[in-house]
Amino acid sequence: MPTVLITGCSSGIGLDAARHMAGAGWTIIATCRRPEDLHARRAEGMIALPLDLGDEASVAACAEAALTHGPLDALVNNAAFALPGAVEDLPRGGLRSIFEVNLFGTHDLTRRLIPHFRERGAGRIVNVSSVLGLVGIPWRGAYVASKFALEGLTDVLRIEMSDTPIRVILIEPGPITSRIRANSIPHFERWIDWERSPRVEQYRASLLRRLYQPSGPDRFELPPSATSAVIRQALESARPRARYRVTRPTKIAAAGRRLLSTAALDWFARRS
Repeated sequence: MPTVLITGCSSGIGLDAARHMAGAGWTIIATCRRPEDLHARRAEGMIALPLDLGDEASVAACAEAALTHGPLDALVNNAAFALPGAVEDLPRGGLRSIFEVNLFGTHDLTRRLIPHFRERGAGRIVNVSSVLGLVGIPWRGAYVASKFALEGLTDVLRIEMSDTPIRVILIEPGPITSRIRANSIPHFERWIDWERSPRVEQYRASLLRRLYQPSGPDRFELPPSATSAVIRQALESARPRARYRVTRPTKIAAAGRRLLSTAALDWFARRS
């Protein structure tokens, strides 16, 4: 059976993807931060390893431990968190904290496993991005920045790996049912001094309600299984695409970016 390491398997996309791929016959190495989540994944028959992407020693230990379980066929970098708040209220430490997990830790884990894929002569690296890796929206600047960076780094890695059997793929989900909003609250409370912000009334009218009094699901929101099905395509397709877009908003955003790029090139050409 092929083996995949999936990060961020406590809930949401990571947990659903782990269960989905296990049902498809894959051996799952699932990572979580909390001991209770590790115990739960082991109870489901998965190999479960502790991983804190913000801790370099934890990343090194996870990569080493994963390879003790035999050949690894794929890596799905899913783990990430959000830090909501206005960009002008985002301190350096807060921005550093989200990049440590969403970009630096993800990159570190990937680098540590690439030699194994090279030695085996095969491997898939699937990076889970977001619609916010395509467009920016208010209050999400830190997350947007980390996902834009992940997209760029992934694109270059894919190009550089084109002379190897290693395939590098981006998944861009969009609105997916998960706990990312609830999980962002501790980060918001730690880093954002909203009561001293010049936007304090905007926080009260918008972001605080969205965080602490969530309404129903977004009308375009899909369950995590929609992303899991696409992750399976990326892992099992003989010729995987460079990008897979899951939800309608992501597909619209991608089309909009293409149109804007074309319009900008046309504008520049007319004036050159």
